[in-house]
Amino acid sequence: MQFAHPSYLWFLLLLIPLIVWYVYNYKHKFPSLGLSTTASLAKSRRSYKEFLLHGLFGLRVLLIASLIVIIARPQIRDKWSKSNTEGTDIVLAIDLSTSMLARDFQPNRFEAAKKVAANFVAGRESDNMGLVIFAGESFTALPMTTDRSLIANYINDLSIGMLEDGTAIGDGLATAINRIKEGKAKSKSIILLTDGSNNTGNVAPVTASEIAKKYGIKVYTIGVGKNGNAPYPTPDIAGRITYTNLPVVIDEQTLQSIANNTGGKYFRAVDNSVLSDIFQEIDRLEKSRIDVQNFSHTEDDYMPWAVLAFALLLLELLIRHLWLRPLP
Repeated sequence: MQFAHPSYLWFLLLLIPLIVWYVYNYKHKFPSLGLSTTASLAKSRRSYKEFLLHGLFGLRVLLIASLIVIIARPQIRDKWSKSNTEGTDIVLAIDLSTSMLARDFQPNRFEAAKKVAANFVAGRESDNMGLVIFAGESFTALPMTTDRSLIANYINDLSIGMLEDGTAIGDGLATAINRIKEGKAKSKSIILLTDGSNNTGNVAPVTASEIAKKYGIKVYTIGVGKNGNAPYPTPDIAGRITYTNLPVVIDEQTLQSIANNTGGKYFRAVDNSVLSDIFQEIDRLEKSRIDVQNFSHTEDDYMPWAVLAFALLLLELLIRHLWLRPLP
């Protein structure tokens, strides 16, 4: 225990002269009577009320002491504690190309990916996570952070059109590597989600995977799209979006190569349920033991002393008005 105002405890020394005064005053409080002998009183017992009178003073002293302690503000001491938990460094790289609006998922690929990604982030309590978005270019949406709510909210606010259209898988992966390579966790991984093939950008996907391998970063790649045809968004002459059934084309060979080269794994998501299962499997795979330091803040702890002071006051009132009640 510690005190916010320990200097106030010096007031406890005032109880010493108070006790001395009580002892001195008690000896001179009652009148004396001279007797030739006290033999007749030798066998008489002292009344218990005499002890209760002293008890009242003792209760009053303890009550004052409790009030002084309360004024000094007793507190629970700050302390650090270390616990062993699971955690890793993870960067999510999400494709924001227009084709992610295809409706072979409910309501579309993009909204389905956002939902499972946000749920994945919410369940990773001890991880240091970042967010990269890419389309025709790549961009660090959020640097590495442990604020899960911030990441989940940012994912929910993503929208198609934030970046120039296209699919720069290599650039998206390279940006994610730059965000995670300096992380302190032993396990580092990137989850790259896309629904197409690399068709623009400055960095080839295979080159980016070699860089990830050099830094010991595992890459989990997810190809989003059902087999066969899917309703893709296409602008009409007036610029309005219509949906046309087109073949689903995903460069699975490249995504498989990226995953294999870095020690990760490739997944194909053909509907909402499979996509959710994929993130659950990655969640199970990416577990690493780390030491976490927890800090407990200071809190006032005056309540026990307040209860004691109230109990002492109540006990004094009961004794005074029940057992030591003065005669009328």
